[in-house]
Formats: sequence, structure tokens, C-alpha cells
Amino acid sequence: MHVPDGFINAPVSAVTGVVAAGAIAVSLRGARRELDERTAPLAGLVAAFIFAVQMLNFPVAAGTSGHLLGGALAAILVGPYTGVLCVSVVLLMQGILFADGGLTALGVNITDMAIVTTVVSYALFRGLVKVLPRTRRSITVASFVAALVSVPAAAVAFTLIYAVGGTTDIAITKVATAMIGVHVLIGIGEAVITALTVGAVVAVRPDLVYGARGLQQRLKLRVNGELVDTPATPAATPGPVPVAARSSHRKVWITGLVTSLVLAGFVSFYASASPDGLEKVAKDKGIDAKAEKHATEDSSPLAGYGVKDISDARVSGGLAGVIGVGVTIVAGTGIFWALRRRRTSDASPTALPEGV
Repeated sequence: MHVPDGFINAPVSAVTGVVAAGAIAVSLRGARRELDERTAPLAGLVAAFIFAVQMLNFPVAAGTSGHLLGGALAAILVGPYTGVLCVSVVLLMQGILFADGGLTALGVNITDMAIVTTVVSYALFRGLVKVLPRTRRSITVASFVAALVSVPAAAVAFTLIYAVGGTTDIAITKVATAMIGVHVLIGIGEAVITALTVGAVVAVRPDLVYGARGLQQRLKLRVNGELVDTPATPAATPGPVPVAARSSHRKVWITGLVTSLVLAGFVSFYASASPDGLEKVAKDKGIDAKAEKHATEDSSPLAGYGVKDISDARVSGGLAGVIGVGVTIVAGTGIFWALRRRRTSDASPTALPEGV
């Protein structure tokens, strides 16, 4: 659902840019509260994983494909504020390096794909986990529903933005019907990917899933004929993460990184080549009549998710995907660790002079 330059006029693009900048500023402050020894390393990986999976377009209808948006996945795994930043980092890398999503439309894309999906999905997720049984399966079910709803919500948001600032004279009812219809189908794919990913992490390290913290059922032991709660595990208590947990954390991180590299570097070659939901609707309804060429299409060596001067499509696309995962994880991890260090320094008491 990457909006290119030319779909939305300059004034509305500027307004969404201000909205996006404000949301990122709020998210930077909020992420400092969410990021800890468990979340900070995982956040950069989540951004890289979203980048990789977004390369895997899946067919949803005749001549139409869809791809992960990632807002629900990021919000549930690392928190809503950090989730907005994760998706924003991905969109920034895609817009600058891969000519995917217009630069003047960056505010539109962040508002639509990062803010709307994250806010809607996490609000719904939190509502569901409050009424569902306090089990790991409930986390997976809530993730599925939240992700499913987040995609048509983003389609509605785009439709509203287009109604205000669209550059072509198309009946908004036609745009809304087409956008919501196809993105409900794409939402099913989003829900499956999100639920499988969250479920896999919850099964191994539930304490690493931000949305699952404090929701795991305590095991019961029968003592003198009565059921009592087991003592809290070290991972469920605040404070430094134990050595064994850090080792398990590294295994999850390495597994996630390897998976991201394989998906972007190899599996992406087999992704659907059909236009995604927005591209299909834009072509069918004439929204793309005033679409503009991307500013970096000719200058970026990675434009179009391929490495220029490499003729083999498999090698070119795979190498571009690997580079994208690498750049995203470095940029994301750098930002999140800086926020984590800022939180730590702010929380530390002022040092007293020696001897006092």
C-alpha cells in the first residue's frame, strides 16, 4: 500500500507529513518507556523482519497481490510506540533506497501504514486480551483479529486522505468500495503471518512479546490437597535479565535474523509479481493518472528491489533483499539502543562526588 508521489496533492501531503512527524516525536518519547533489555534488541530485528516479509507479495485475487503492512506485528511484539518507529524505519529505507513509496508521500505512508495500523491493531488487541482467557492461545487469537482489522482500517484511512487531497476526479465511493474490498482479503494474509509469528515467539519466549507481558497463566501446584501458584519465573520479574534468558534471547534473535535474510534473499524471488491492492485499484479506477516518477528511481542502485548492473534477476533481487535487511536492522537497532541508553541515563541518580 505504498503511496507514490502524485496521488495526493502537495497541501495534504504536507499536512500528513506534519502528522507523521508529530506521531514519531510522541513515539520516540513513548518508546523510551517500552524499551528494556528484552525489547531493545528485538525492535531492530522486528523492523528487519517486516522489511523482509513485505517483499513477499502473496496472491489475493485474479491479478492482485498483497503484502504485510506490519503495524500489528510490531505493536504486539515490541509495543505500540516502538511499533510505529519500526514501521517508519522500514518505510524510510524503502522510500530512499528502493524507490518504493514516494518521498513527498512519505508522510501519507507513515500516517497510513505505521500510525493507523499500529493504533487500531493494538487498541483492538488490548481489548481482546482483557476478555479472552489469560492463555498463550488467546494472545495468538487476539493477534490474528487485530492484524485482520488493521489492513482495511489502513484502506479506509487512505480513502479519507484521497477524498481530501486526491489529484484525480474519481468518485470516492468507487475508491472506498474497491480499496476496502481488496484489503479485507489482504488482511487475511496479514492476520495469518502476524498470528504465526507472534505464536512462534510466545511458544519459545513469551516474556519477549510486549503484548503478552503479565498475561501468562501461572502454573498451579497441588500442595496438601490445595492448588497454589508457582513462584514467578526470573523472566517475569523486573530487573536484569538472567544469563540463561539472555542466551535464549540471542537464539531467538539469531533465528529471526537468519529467517529474515532467507526470506528477503531467496524466498522473495518466488513472490507474486501481480500489482498489490493499491496499485491494482489505482490502475483500474484511474487514481494513478497523475502519478510521478520516484525521485531516486534513476539514482539509487537498489531501486525496484534489484541491484543495478547485475543481470541475473535472482541474484540481483536476492542481494538487494539481503542489503535491505542489513541496512534496516543496523538503522533500527541504532535508534532503539540510543533510546534505551537515554532512558537508562535519565533513570540513573546523579552521581555524588567521591567521599560524600
